[in-house]
Amino acid sequence: MADPVEALVLDLLEWIGPVPRPYGEVLEAWRTSCPRLPVWEEANALGLIAREHRAGEGAFVAVSAAGRTYLAQRRRSGLVSAVERR
Repeated sequence: MADPVEALVLDLLEWIGPVPRPYGEVLEAWRTSCPRLPVWEEANALGLIAREHRAGEGAFVAVSAAGRTYLAQRRRSGLVSAVERR
């Protein structure tokens, strides 16, 4: 079985998807105070997500190039996230 944090990171990347989402929306949905499930922190530390600012719109979160590569590699290796199984 895959590491639970890795599986949740994959879910986060799938959830964000190909179009950037508002920063507040992402934090509200994915921030956790559980030290055993540092999904947001892990994705940031690995450079899998990127924060961007849009004039007049605010901050957004997108899957980075590294995140797209990470996701594609996991799909090829058979590690499928819960989002993909729905």
